[in-house]
Amino acid sequence: MTDLGDRQFRAPIDDETSARLGEQGLDVRLVASDDAERFAPWYQALARGFLDSEPSEKQVESASRRMGRRRLVGVFDAGAPDPDRPVATFVSWVAELSVPGGVGIPSCAVSAVSVAPTHRRRGILRSVMAGELRLARDAGVPVAVLTVSESTIYGRFGFASAALSAHARIDVPRAQWTGPRPAGRVDFVSRERFREIAPDLHDRVRLSHPGELEMPDGHWDRFAGTEADAENPEKLRAVQYTDEHGAVQGVALYRAEENHQDFARSKVSVHRLVAVTPDAYAGLWRFLLELDLIGELSAGELAVDEPVLWMIADRRAAKVTVQDHQYVRILDVPAALAARRYAVPGVVTLEVTDPLGFAEGVWTVRVGGDGRASVEPSEAGAQPEGPRVRLGVTELSAAYLGSVSLATLAAAGRVETSDPVTAAALFAWPQQARLSFWY
Repeated sequence: MTDLGDRQFRAPIDDETSARLGEQGLDVRLVASDDAERFAPWYQALARGFLDSEPSEKQVESASRRMGRRRLVGVFDAGAPDPDRPVATFVSWVAELSVPGGVGIPSCAVSAVSVAPTHRRRGILRSVMAGELRLARDAGVPVAVLTVSESTIYGRFGFASAALSAHARIDVPRAQWTGPRPAGRVDFVSRERFREIAPDLHDRVRLSHPGELEMPDGHWDRFAGTEADAENPEKLRAVQYTDEHGAVQGVALYRAEENHQDFARSKVSVHRLVAVTPDAYAGLWRFLLELDLIGELSAGELAVDEPVLWMIADRRAAKVTVQDHQYVRILDVPAALAARRYAVPGVVTLEVTDPLGFAEGVWTVRVGGDGRASVEPSEAGAQPEGPRVRLGVTELSAAYLGSVSLATLAAAGRVETSDPVTAAALFAWPQQARLSFWY
């Protein structure tokens, strides 16, 4: 764990959060994942909040190991029939977020947010979220990120959808592969081998995709079905791509489902595909799209501009749906904007409002010819340099990774500026932001 991650992990509960919820007779506490007596009821509350069945002892043990580096928060009601089981849960940890320019920055990743139906509409989520974001900012973390079950919840806290996710359903016989035919080879490997090599491949490639995140502990075991409580792991198949020099440059994990009414129209779902080189990408996708007896292939958490869609003869063979996926919330405007790179030079003045106060202020952003930015505070009444852009932290967070245009947000009435084209050009980035997993 990095020093920054350690500070965030060990920080005491925010005083304001404790005071606000204490007025309702609620107690906010940290829960250690290795404290079996306290972790089990915390995890049971989390499962209940996400409509899961009561977890088994084996599932609790696996979750305990998986969450070892995460900050676990519980809100407890001493007056409840089971006072040891929290009425709200919240998890966070520091992970590296990829931003435009092949740069990684610390982010506060948020997950496992739940409030019991018996305790809704009491401001519990708002108090915990504000307090935990305040602690992250004070620890020096410039942005927070999360993936969501409901897209309408987190805008009030300054989060915005900044990286979209595509899901493709491809009619395989109709598609016909027209992409490259690399010289390397594809071979079956065990799920354990996939688990061994996939993390390094992901780390080699993730910084080249804005929006990607450092993989959380335990996720690779969940993908590969190598956890003790994995369900039907034997249905997963793994392959690797080795280039002509013998180096492994990619892996894929998939599952086939037989069609008993028409064996030649069976289905395959792609669970993970990680490719370091264009050849590995093409080689793995060609393998998957040329599998025997497969009528339909489905894959999720793809980029909106996924290259494989340009590697098939019939584009209409692919039915693509798009939804919000990676949410971003800027906590420190100068640190966040100075960290990413920009495709064009220019100057813009941002007037930012923030319901939680973290990003509130007026900022002058100057981008040089090297794509680096300096961000300085400005006086509210000073003559702006470049276009003046008035926006909330939600809108700034949406545009941060470069995939949501400030011109689009201006046309939607979410941003005020006299020159939306210039402002949009400054924040634009050639690559669409993406995130290849949920957390």
